[in-house]
Amino acid sequence: MRSHVRRLLLPLVAITLAVGSLAPAAAVAQAPPIVVANGMTQPIYNFSTAIEQTLWVEIPTDTNSDGVLDRVRIQTSRPSELDGVAKVPVVMELSPYRQNTWGGVPYKDDYRTIDELPQSIFRHPADVVGGPYANLPTTWDDYYVPRGYGVVIGESVGTANSTGCPTVGDDAETQSAKAIIDWLNGRAPGFDAQAGGNAVFADWANGDVGMIGSSYNGTIPNQVATTGVEGLKTIVPVVGISDWYNYYRENGLVVAPGTFQGEDLDVLFGFIAGQARTLGECFDEYQAMGVAQDRISGDYSAYWDARNYVPKAKHIKASVFVVDGRNDWNVKPSQWGRWWDELTHYKIARKIWLHNGGHGTPGNNASYTLPSGQVWNYQQTVNRWFDHWLWGVENGIMEEPRAIVQRENNVNMAHADWPEPGSTSTRVNLTAGAADASGGLTTGTVVAPKQARQTFVDQGREVGSTQNRPGMPMLIANPDVATGQRLVYLSEPLTAAVRLSGTPTIRLRASVDNRSAANLTAYLVDYAAEGTAGLDLCSPSSTCTMVTRGWTDVQNRVRRDKTDPILQGHSYDFELDLHPDDYVFQPGRRIGLVVFSTDSGNRNSSNPDNWGFTMLPLPGTQLSVQPGFSQLSLPIVGGAEALGF
Repeated sequence: MRSHVRRLLLPLVAITLAVGSLAPAAAVAQAPPIVVANGMTQPIYNFSTAIEQTLWVEIPTDTNSDGVLDRVRIQTSRPSELDGVAKVPVVMELSPYRQNTWGGVPYKDDYRTIDELPQSIFRHPADVVGGPYANLPTTWDDYYVPRGYGVVIGESVGTANSTGCPTVGDDAETQSAKAIIDWLNGRAPGFDAQAGGNAVFADWANGDVGMIGSSYNGTIPNQVATTGVEGLKTIVPVVGISDWYNYYRENGLVVAPGTFQGEDLDVLFGFIAGQARTLGECFDEYQAMGVAQDRISGDYSAYWDARNYVPKAKHIKASVFVVDGRNDWNVKPSQWGRWWDELTHYKIARKIWLHNGGHGTPGNNASYTLPSGQVWNYQQTVNRWFDHWLWGVENGIMEEPRAIVQRENNVNMAHADWPEPGSTSTRVNLTAGAADASGGLTTGTVVAPKQARQTFVDQGREVGSTQNRPGMPMLIANPDVATGQRLVYLSEPLTAAVRLSGTPTIRLRASVDNRSAANLTAYLVDYAAEGTAGLDLCSPSSTCTMVTRGWTDVQNRVRRDKTDPILQGHSYDFELDLHPDDYVFQPGRRIGLVVFSTDSGNRNSSNPDNWGFTMLPLPGTQLSVQPGFSQLSLPIVGGAEALGF
């Protein structure tokens, strides 16, 4: 993105690096002088004279079946001072959102018009019941070109000015990004026109690439990294997806990304392709995606497996700097949690920054302090990361603490790793003294048969889980009183701060008593002490803080890829992961588990897009829980002793 001409001032204390002091990179005749101060490249090149170029890279796919290989459009920018003098590494972002999106693409409305969950059709056999200048459209060029980098901005296959049809997350989309890296390394053809045209070569690039982007733009780096493509040195995925199934589904349930109820793969296809392309040359592909995504069973399938990068992490050769929001319920925390687990397992060079916000970066000025007293902000950290992996600057970033976690008071803290070393999976048992009262949580021994069986009736689309219509308490409110709409299990007040770091899991023995299908939802909540003013309505919101949550389809209790019908009234063990988090419960607070069925989120909103996560059937589904045979497993720093109850 161009801006007014700026005068670039060099620092008084600087180090000029030539190729001899750089880590190994693609061989070049001569390396550009880069100025490094305090471990970071400095802006020494004139952005106002940057060389910008638009071209198309041919990719090995034909997504619209027209007999012609697809091409993706890219725009490049690089320092003019280095033209013909030295080759440079590239910071790259590929996006499906550049131009011509379809803002009015029709969303599904089945989530709020159904009477029964669609998977109700699957019945247990014993339970059959009747019935000119490129002018790059980002600021990456503004920042990195003056520091001696090239910048490439691309448009995903089937979007904007690229040809073909979008495929939303599968190998064709991955190849559209990989081909750009191949072009930068002389392995793929580029042209100066969308069709035909003259060949264009990246003779200015040294072949080393770092990818960055947020949301969908941050998903594509994950995809490409799993190919192990030569030349991709590092990625910085910000709130990126690692498994598209877990973006639109969870454990067999259709679960919407936060504030986008009714969205699915085909809806996203229509949005990024644009109306003309969706209803024209790509209409067959659009309709096929609507069928293949399967909103009936919600099961994992080969179609979804093609959009799951987690099992492919073993092929990654690039370093990875994961950036995510602990409270991002659009790209939910399991996306970074499972991805990080795989990066750890395969010992991939990595770093993670977890902020306590939602869907985005922590902000350029968000800062943390190292044990040495050195303070870095987010923009500087990304700058130093690219400098190390693309220019070979030995700035110590890989010797620093691996994890940055923003605490509940908004202070960013440096930690040795994530989860916190010393975090131990700690068993917490559920108790219930009466069928019509809130239960308890304890690390002590529980006599299972002596715990009361507890029953609740789902309120479907009528009652919100985290916000509700005026005068109606939300499902997580008033935890010390049984409501009949959900079950609550509470710890004793904590005597010391307790840090959760990792992925909680739950095993719940329960039955669905009068239906063949049901949503099953669990929330982990930080509650104020009993009797605290406002606890009955969660007002102020600090009286009940939702920490993390999870969902499952009772028919997918064994595997997410296989519907297994339930027998009404029969108890099963349901096991599911809640989403990972890093959270500190303060002394005097209580840890709470809330169990309910339909998660309609903010039911107070006039916009149905905000109505939570699960599909919203009519009220009336009854579920019964056996607390004595149920348990939580919480990743607690210091284990059971730290919990103290």
